[in-house]
Amino acid sequence: MTTEDEVRGWFTGRLPEGWFTGAPAIVRDREEIAVVGTLPDPPSDVSEPERAALIEGIAARFREETRERRIEIAREAEHRFRRKVSWGVACGGTTVMFTTLSVPVMTRLRQAERQVLDTLVAAGVARSRSDALAWCVRLVGKNTDAWLADLRDALQHVDRVRAAGPDAHS
Repeated sequence: MTTEDEVRGWFTGRLPEGWFTGAPAIVRDREEIAVVGTLPDPPSDVSEPERAALIEGIAARFREETRERRIEIAREAEHRFRRKVSWGVACGGTTVMFTTLSVPVMTRLRQAERQVLDTLVAAGVARSRSDALAWCVRLVGKNTDAWLADLRDALQHVDRVRAAGPDAHS
């Protein structure tokens, strides 16, 4: 099993210098590795609408100028790590994802839980139960960021301990 450190190290070593202002953030799950690099911030002495447009333009330029190399690196990583690779950038406090997977997740919900989803659909908050469930997950994630970060840190510690255990290198 590949560790977080191995994935982070491989991408940090493989990405061309100068793409990002520092090491990219690497987020992975069972299906996907998301690589999010930070681009230089736009000037702060511009209006908010101009700043938003600048960020959008900077992200679009990066996406177009790096497309072929990103595809090449993603193919290598997908072969090596057996997961799809998604790309994004952070700039001026905004994160823009270029590609992401939408993975079906099987779940069992009781009637009361389905009614919550159906209410969100009926109110126009979501187009479908699937969209409503994704909206709920994003809302919980947004409101529990610190707790989820602590939990992820603890899981990374567990991964490191497992990797260092007996038969880890057999």
